[in-house]
Amino acid sequence: MADAVATQTLLDGERMAIMKFTNLSDGTGESKVLKVDVSTLTSSASGKACDGVTITKIHASTHGLEVQIYWDATTDVFCWCVPQNSTYTMDFEKFGGLTNNAGAGVTGDVLFSTADASAGDFYTIVLEMVKSYA
Repeated sequence: MADAVATQTLLDGERMAIMKFTNLSDGTGESKVLKVDVSTLTSSASGKACDGVTITKIHASTHGLEVQIYWDATTDVFCWCVPQNSTYTMDFEKFGGLTNNAGAGVTGDVLFSTADASAGDFYTIVLEMVKSYA
């Protein structure tokens, strides 16, 4: 079996993208799974492709597991951790958001991993993001 996961795009506008991610674990968990693929986000009005995102808010609820968020690159860079058994909103807008500081091979994509997953554990995470263009 595998974890039951889903991704839903709530908004994909010119400036912002808002996406919702869920996981109901069977205990196997996730390991650096692609969650935000910037190449699939809508291009700008002038036709430029989205090449990255800045995370401005994280709305999260976890039960029994931890979610680690990474920036995708040749060597993935840790971005943020959503702790076990928590429900909260983190607002990063006042300082411009969590920006991708990955180096070589940066793709602009966002990955999730889980830790300490057991059968029946779950998360729901909503990311509010500002898009950047090539």
